[in-house]
Amino acid sequence: MDSCADEVALFRSNWSLYDAITESNYMFHREIYALVGQQLTASRPNGGAAILDLGCGNTRFLAPYLRTALPRRYVGVDLSATALEEARGYLDGIPGVELQLNDMLQTTQTLAERFDFIFSGFAVHHLAAAGKQALFSACAQRLAPGGRFLLVDVIRGEGETRDECVDGYVEMMRSAWTDVPPELLEQACTHVAAHDFPEALSELLRMGENAGLRNCRLLERFGQHAVIAFEG
Repeated sequence: MDSCADEVALFRSNWSLYDAITESNYMFHREIYALVGQQLTASRPNGGAAILDLGCGNTRFLAPYLRTALPRRYVGVDLSATALEEARGYLDGIPGVELQLNDMLQTTQTLAERFDFIFSGFAVHHLAAAGKQALFSACAQRLAPGGRFLLVDVIRGEGETRDECVDGYVEMMRSAWTDVPPELLEQACTHVAAHDFPEALSELLRMGENAGLRNCRLLERFGQHAVIAFEG
């Protein structure tokens, strides 16, 4: 989780909420990260990649795949100090780890180095459209030749308004996320209603193309959650 100021205050102060959601696989984390892991290791089965993780959270789901093909360098960026402290434990023993308490857009725009993989999981939907486009452009500048940007996020249906998408998602949360304690569920619903701005798949692909990224495509969709690939 990552964004500006108040947008992720809920998760910065209460990371247990995110763990409660992911524990029951309501957002298909197991299937999604299995696919992400395949993508991260396919071109570098022996490791050695430089990876930038935007909105890295506590890295609980990504860390096992980093151990499968050890990176040369891993930079994780998030606004939650609590999540980053947990990430240190999940990433213990992995070489080249750097964790930054910072905004993902600002970090991507100011870094000088290039990365083989840029990854963002369930974070970009917190940005407004202009912020998303700026992030895509910054990612295009930070990718090494032949590098790949993998985006995991909530998407809205083609022709669906933001309010229609968010209202439907909140309704689904209240009916399906039965293992999340009621008080935490209501906090999550309030957060989504106020701070989530998902885009349609076609719009995300267009943003990637506008940024100069190539071969922009959907890898797989799990309900309203998508894994999208872009190449530098």
